[in-house]
Amino acid sequence: MGDGDLHRGVISCGRPATAAMGRIESGFAIIVRRPLPEPARLVDSLDAIPAAAWDRLHGGNPTLSHAFLDSLHRSGCASPDTGWSPRYLILREGGELAGAVPLYAKSHSYGEYVFDWAWADAYERHGLAYYPKLLAAVPFTPATGPRLLARTDAVRAVLAQALLDLARQEEASSVHVLFPGPADAAVLRGAGFLERTGVQFHWRNAGYRTFDDFLAALSQEKRKKIRQERRKLAESGVVLRRATGREASEADWDFFAACYRRTYREHRSTPYLTREFFGMLAQRMPDNVLLVIAEREGAPIAAAMDLFSPETLYGRYWGAVEFVPGLHFEACYYQAIEFAIERGIALVEGGAQGEHKHSRGFLPEKTSSFHWLAHPAFARAVDDFLAREGAGVSMYLDELNERSPFRKPAL
Repeated sequence: MGDGDLHRGVISCGRPATAAMGRIESGFAIIVRRPLPEPARLVDSLDAIPAAAWDRLHGGNPTLSHAFLDSLHRSGCASPDTGWSPRYLILREGGELAGAVPLYAKSHSYGEYVFDWAWADAYERHGLAYYPKLLAAVPFTPATGPRLLARTDAVRAVLAQALLDLARQEEASSVHVLFPGPADAAVLRGAGFLERTGVQFHWRNAGYRTFDDFLAALSQEKRKKIRQERRKLAESGVVLRRATGREASEADWDFFAACYRRTYREHRSTPYLTREFFGMLAQRMPDNVLLVIAEREGAPIAAAMDLFSPETLYGRYWGAVEFVPGLHFEACYYQAIEFAIERGIALVEGGAQGEHKHSRGFLPEKTSSFHWLAHPAFARAVDDFLAREGAGVSMYLDELNERSPFRKPAL
């Protein structure tokens, strides 16, 4: 029996192997298959789940709304043809939806923002199939939120176990849960998932009444820099306006979609999302979508799109047809902060990566993802890798916190 059979049989054994991430020791892979818990089942379409029942489970997070996810599927952005096969895990109690997981069988690792390409390569080098894998996430969206959508902690625990049971039942190589909230994280740790940490930059509203109130909380150097950026942009003749999905015109959406595509072309990548998808958001989530349009001499030159709820704004996409110094920071960060202050929104998530956000008032936040690998030797190697990677993340967080952009409190 070869290494390729290690994670396929009910009971199978393997030979020693090595991988770039560490030594893979010989051992036995014992995979016990069992059915999903009685109330749990899989559906391959959100059509099978009433929107109101789904939306009662996620606490009003727009990235998890039935409309947002369904729009991704109906527009073809996240579909089997693009490597995202929906495998929604649902659990009912008393005939009502009590829990759910936005789950996909993935044939690649694009659009996830937690990078496991090296793991997939190591599997391939040793004759093991890494894909399809099971992924609990919001496609193309590195925003923290519930992934084990549940009415109670008990249901949340059942969903975590059901993910593992499903992986064994379907002989999946692995299960990955990306950017879960704190309640999910505690359950996943207890279920034996491996935790991977990362860093994002978030802005928090400290009860500011105006943008100047926010600036006053920054150090003099950072405050001066932001004011200079905004002044120079205004002097260049650029004017910005904001429009919710209810207010934005078709021309606004056409221009934004063109900017979005241009950003991907500039990076020699294929856009994940389509104009059809953005149009669906405008129609189905008009009060959760914000467009920021930059214009000069009456002509649009750049655009950004955010999602928002009463509690959180999620910075998502950006593009421009010409380069203007400081425009990216204004459209993506300062306009989002102003909008959050006006609406009393407590948190702005700036999206993946971007240390340049730090000097503009976005503080580092640790993010988590959770991973389970069926192959025990690879799981041990990944566990060792994550421990070393996590130590580096902790050091990076400490370094960032030592150079906060905010004024030090008076002694």
